[in-house]
Amino acid sequence: MQMPVPDPAIVARKGQIVALLQEVLPADAVIHDPRATKAYECDALTAYRCPPLCAVLPSTTEEVAAVLRICHEQGVPVVPRGSGTSLAGGALPTADSVILGVARLNDVLEADYENRVIRVQTGRTNLSVTGAVEEAGFFYAPDPSSQLACAIAGNIGMNSGGAHCLKYGVTTNNLLGVTMVLMDGTVVEIGGAHLDAPGLDLLGVICGSEGQLGVVTEATLRILHKPEGARPVLIGYDSNEVAGECVSDIIKAGVLPVAIEFMDRPCIRATEAFAKAGYPDCEALLIVEVEGSDAEIDEQLAVITDIARRHNPVELRESTSEEESAKIWLGRKSAFGAMGQIADYMCLDGTIPVSALPYVLRRIGELSDQYGLGVGNVFHAGDGNMHPLILYDANKPGDLEKCEAMGADILRLCVEVGGCLTGEHGVGIEKRDLMVDQYDPLDLEIQLRVKDVFDPKWLLNPAKVFPLANTESRRAA
Repeated sequence: MQMPVPDPAIVARKGQIVALLQEVLPADAVIHDPRATKAYECDALTAYRCPPLCAVLPSTTEEVAAVLRICHEQGVPVVPRGSGTSLAGGALPTADSVILGVARLNDVLEADYENRVIRVQTGRTNLSVTGAVEEAGFFYAPDPSSQLACAIAGNIGMNSGGAHCLKYGVTTNNLLGVTMVLMDGTVVEIGGAHLDAPGLDLLGVICGSEGQLGVVTEATLRILHKPEGARPVLIGYDSNEVAGECVSDIIKAGVLPVAIEFMDRPCIRATEAFAKAGYPDCEALLIVEVEGSDAEIDEQLAVITDIARRHNPVELRESTSEEESAKIWLGRKSAFGAMGQIADYMCLDGTIPVSALPYVLRRIGELSDQYGLGVGNVFHAGDGNMHPLILYDANKPGDLEKCEAMGADILRLCVEVGGCLTGEHGVGIEKRDLMVDQYDPLDLEIQLRVKDVFDPKWLLNPAKVFPLANTESRRAA
């Protein structure tokens, strides 16, 4: 993966830049020793690494503004970083950039239960937002698999979803307002504690913008009342294609489960060995969960199990207790970690129409045979958000390149069937060169012009989202 050539003049001025940052931040908030900055040289896409110039950890919006103002004046690129869980290289630094981490921005600023909103600093982890309101009977709906660690800042940057996004939507459906600092240090307020802001939908532009437009320091989020109850059902099949057909038929039937999750045999075996969730030995496994009152749950599951039986499942098991439900979800939430015990892998993220699931799963299997690399499929089947895990050996010469080529073919396949390059992980560096497969030159130019407005010097999160040639020409202009 090609990275831009660092500006030697900026690298040569490291001492001066660090000194300026130390004037506006506490001493322990500026990290510049090369041994300490190693922690920031990559995110969860660990195949690519680059030490930053330095890293800063501000604690307030005002400190973020001061940092950005200095970097803007000095022409220094800035890479915003949440918790570093990005699977697309969204927080990968360049050698001449400052990492701006939001980990210390982690306070709850306001919880308004009457209007069902919470305002938090964006370094707060996803799961801890629910933790702040659950005693009052509320929860925050988006639930990425990394929710124990991932930050709200990163969720906003990548428009993250999770297992329950089929019913509740992704981050953009649960984000009401932000406080954002522009690259020149200007602080702007967009949206607020209400359903829709007047004027242009700038919030819709910011959510999913991958740190290209500004650094979001505070967020107003929608919180919801906890449902009366929820119950998952496990459905096992002897082929991926049949499981895909079952998913498509459930959606066609007009039932709205809170989640439909898919795992294939490699993931089932790895997860079962890791989490001991009691999964059946089969080729494909669906976890379908519904929620509501007992009567509502019974009615919805009756429809779902009837559809499932038409496809001749090898196992059909409805949860009978909260403990069993928790165990079922523990297995799914552990899938990525479990697969990591088997081999190195690259986790893709593409979205397809649900009706295309059987065909796409078959083609992924064919590509696996063609490239000679194993694939584990685990994803949010209800909304067609695919997460193929391509297995490779990082220590074997040529394996990473082969993995990248196969991943590119899978993502192109997603676009070909009417889907898109990303559902919730973002473009980052992983997919930037594939943007031309989804967008024509005019589409890309319009996106580039939006970036021009917010960040005219092109200093925020360099080398991400757009093909490198576009990034470099814009920055040089």
